[in-house]
Amino acid sequence: MCGICGFIELSGRPAEPDRVSAMAATLSHRGPDDMGVYTDRHVGVGHTRLSIIDLTAAGHQPMISDDGNVVICFNGEIYNFLELRDDLEAAGTRFHGRSDTEVALQAYIAWGEAAFARFNGMFAIALWDRRSETFLLVRDRFGIKPLYYYRDRDRIVFGSEIKALLASERVPSGADRQAFHEYLHYGTGLGERTCFEGVKKLLPSHLLRVNGTAVDIRAYAQFEDPDPNPMAYEDAVVRARDLLEAAVRRQLISDVPVGVFLSGGLDSSAVASFAARHYDGRLMTYSAGFDFEGGVNELPNARVVADTIGSDHHELHVSAPDVPALLERLVRCHDAPFGDAANIPLYLLCEQLRGDVKVILQGDGGDEIFAGYKRYARLSHVGLYRALRPLVSLVRSMLPQQGTLHRAIRTIEAVSHPDASSRMARLMSPEYDDMPPERVLSSEMRQWLLGTDPFERYRDMDRRFRHLDPVQRMLYTDASIILPDVFLEKVDKPTMANSIEVRVPMLDDDLAGFVMGLPSSYKVSGSETKRLLRQALTGVIPETIRSGPKKGFGVPFQHWLRTTLADYMKSVLLDPSSNADQWFDQPKLTTCIDQHVSGARDNGFLLYHLLNLCLWRAHYL
Repeated sequence: MCGICGFIELSGRPAEPDRVSAMAATLSHRGPDDMGVYTDRHVGVGHTRLSIIDLTAAGHQPMISDDGNVVICFNGEIYNFLELRDDLEAAGTRFHGRSDTEVALQAYIAWGEAAFARFNGMFAIALWDRRSETFLLVRDRFGIKPLYYYRDRDRIVFGSEIKALLASERVPSGADRQAFHEYLHYGTGLGERTCFEGVKKLLPSHLLRVNGTAVDIRAYAQFEDPDPNPMAYEDAVVRARDLLEAAVRRQLISDVPVGVFLSGGLDSSAVASFAARHYDGRLMTYSAGFDFEGGVNELPNARVVADTIGSDHHELHVSAPDVPALLERLVRCHDAPFGDAANIPLYLLCEQLRGDVKVILQGDGGDEIFAGYKRYARLSHVGLYRALRPLVSLVRSMLPQQGTLHRAIRTIEAVSHPDASSRMARLMSPEYDDMPPERVLSSEMRQWLLGTDPFERYRDMDRRFRHLDPVQRMLYTDASIILPDVFLEKVDKPTMANSIEVRVPMLDDDLAGFVMGLPSSYKVSGSETKRLLRQALTGVIPETIRSGPKKGFGVPFQHWLRTTLADYMKSVLLDPSSNADQWFDQPKLTTCIDQHVSGARDNGFLLYHLLNLCLWRAHYL
């Protein structure tokens, strides 16, 4: 795992090695083991290395072909690199080392851009082909590894993190209107958008090609549509189990020790159980207990799994630190406001592990592939929710505006929405239609947002997946939006900030491609979620875990904003010296804060988003 960065001068201006070095220096946490810089005329690329496979100098990057004509900077892992290497050697290719980076380089030389669709892994690649004067940026199929770029008429600047782009001193700072609007609703910008105007994310499964001054962006792979003649359910169960076990076995490949984050839930228990079968040695597993009030205690379930598989189990007890200071660190970690508070425990856990382990497997992606969220089951009963909508609308004003009942009402209104794209978007936002997050903005900011649509990305996905049933449509949409833009972002930045590589076997290309193509009835049945996975794990994990309810670690940020963080939140959001009144309607914002602190209404999601937004603004704008 590594960090990559660099630029290509479209004007033909010579690349400056010192500028590339300055960019790479900002990514030292992603690769503390080595750093390299390469420039050739108008192209400059930099690399920081976290040595995982082939720890020798043969894995140094940027890596250059023997004839000097192709240069690659690679971040990630290609899990089928040994199979690809066999194919290449059979065709006469000679290798100097054992790294998957060299396989990626030689695969491109042999197969051109068609090579990328053959990679099963997580990766972000920068490649310079002197033969055709072609420069490529490529991102893996699900967007597990990040890749940002900025383009103007003179250049394209890129990097694994936005801080590297800013270090080039070629990227202006300013807020993006569309991303700002999306952030208010979802806690992040969606699709290509970031909160920095002009700074974009290369979409998953896409490549950017530069030839001369011509710039082209295209998808090199797509999600496959469901098979209209799927195999029988019983056969699919066996196939899914075999593919998951194969994925875990592949992702254990490493020249350094590998561990597993074990939460005691279905997904991480499956990963740990299969890993223990195939790991050469005694597998290390890690679980965390946090002193956060109101959080879910995952230690007992994790202990049951660890005892069953016989792992070398470690329980880490993490105390909540100075939360304001941590929030400020996380804003700099993400280079953006980020609304998912699950990055807090992950960062703290990795901070405690730093230096002890380099590679960790965990269960992210299982919910989006196997249908683990309750909303998938609810989408199977849209008619029922539509019947309930008039009653809920009639009595909502008389019911509590927080707690379980509040969330249930919000869910009914979202699921019963007549427009499919709005339905999916509203399931990911906690606000009511008549209480949108924009309500606390100043009139100037509301005017600034005119012409933007926070549901735009969801409308795009609805058009793309309209032929699917409601459950499949939500699954494919989540895999295209919430997975890369929120959950994989949450995984990458806090872990790499602590020089730890996290691998996610649930997103193995073979496994995910197979499961996503199965009918929704195989994944959701009545109120049961993850039907296929639960059946596949019979006899693999303890029965209490396999048949137990879904649990997630709850970070009680709503509670903090009423108690320990209340004064800090007010000092940031209502600071008269910060010119916050340019962004917010101060009386409405004050009312929003007072409602939350008093317990009259749960405005925690909105206030947490605004707090992170202001911290980002203070640091970057």
